Amino acid sequence: MIILNQTKNIVLASDAIVADTLFSRMKGLLGKSGLEPGQALVLKPASSIHTFFMRFTMDAVFVDKDDSVIALYPDMPPFRLSGLHFNAKAVIELPAGVIRATSTQIGDTIRII
Repeated sequence: MIILNQTKNIVLASDAIVADTLFSRMKGLLGKSGLEPGQALVLKPASSIHTFFMRFTMDAVFVDKDDSVIALYPDMPPFRLSGLHFNAKAVIELPAGVIRATSTQIGDTIRII
């Protein structure tokens, strides 16, 4: 799957997978050593995330039902907890630096294709 910032017409990830079952969402990126450039994990539904027991820093993008970015967590280190975003329908976990490199902002429209 491809994740596109439609507002900026830039690809955030070209190799994304979706975690939409209880088990796959609970596992998330635990046990991974990192995300390679172009990779992403889409957790849905998700209104918050944590990086407890993770071994790497990552970016997180929360989107609402209209696919608009409602929260950004650039360079989220291990052993952190995001805020609670009741309007979020999904969160996209990306390699650290993607938010900055793509200038993704709150209000941008994200498409998963």
